Amino acid sequence: MTACSKKPVFNRILLKLSGESLMGDRNSGIDPPTLKDIASEIHSTHKLGIQIAVVIGGGNIFRGAKSAEYSIGRVTADYMGMLATVINALALNEALTAVGSAATVMTALEIARLVEPYGRERALRHLDKGRIIIFAGGTGNPYFTTDTAATLRAIEINAQAILKATQVDGVYDRDPAKEPGAKLFSRIGYEQVLRKKLGVIDLTAISMAMEQQIPIVVFNIGKRGNIEKIVSGYKVGTLIAGEGNERRDPIRDAPRNGKNC
Repeated sequence: MTACSKKPVFNRILLKLSGESLMGDRNSGIDPPTLKDIASEIHSTHKLGIQIAVVIGGGNIFRGAKSAEYSIGRVTADYMGMLATVINALALNEALTAVGSAATVMTALEIARLVEPYGRERALRHLDKGRIIIFAGGTGNPYFTTDTAATLRAIEINAQAILKATQVDGVYDRDPAKEPGAKLFSRIGYEQVLRKKLGVIDLTAISMAMEQQIPIVVFNIGKRGNIEKIVSGYKVGTLIAGEGNERRDPIRDAPRNGKNC
C-alpha cells in the first residue's frame, strides 16, 4: 500500500468516468498521457484487492443530447453516443492491459466481433476472477444517461459505492466555474441533490441510488491518487448518502490524513 492507504473500506466499487475525463487539455478525443494516468490509478487501486467495474461515457467524441446541432434525431444521436462509449472503453481496456491489469469490456449493445455482451451473472464471474470490467453502451436504450447506466450496473453487481469522477473537487451549491465563491459540500443527502437540482449527476441516477441506499462519492479525477484514497476511507470530494446510513457508508467517520495525503 502507499503512504495514503489504509485497510480498504470497500470490496467492490463502480467507477463512473465521463468521456471528457480522457481529454486532458484537448478539446475532444483521447489524450494518451491522461488515459495512461487514469489506467495506472485504477490499476493501483485494483491491486489493493478491490473489485472494480467502470462505466464510461462518450462525451469526448459525441454527445447525444446535443443532437439538434447536427440535425440528427435524438434516438439516432443517443445510439451514436453509445458507440462513442465503446471506443473509449476499448481504449481504456488496452491501457489497463498495458499497465498489468486483467480487464474486459462488456456492452449493452451487441457488437460481438469487438466486445462481450453484458450479462449480470457473467459480469459477477469476471469480478470474482479478479478482472476489471468496463461497461460500455450505456443502458443500451436512448434517453438514458451514462450516470443512470452507472447506477443501474452498480445495483446489478452489488457494488458498495459509486465513485463519480468529475473535473471539479465535488458537489458545489453553485457552478464553481462561474461562481468563485461557490461552496463545496463535504457531505450532502440524496434529497438535497434532488431538491436543489445541483446537476452534478443525473436526477434519475440519484433517485435510483437513494432507493437502494448506495453512497456516491463525487471527486476530482484530475488529482491523482484520489480513487485509492476514497477506497481506503479518506474523505475526498463530496459524499452523497442518506442520513443514518452507517451500514453502507463506511467512510462516514473516516479521518483525513492531511499530513501524508
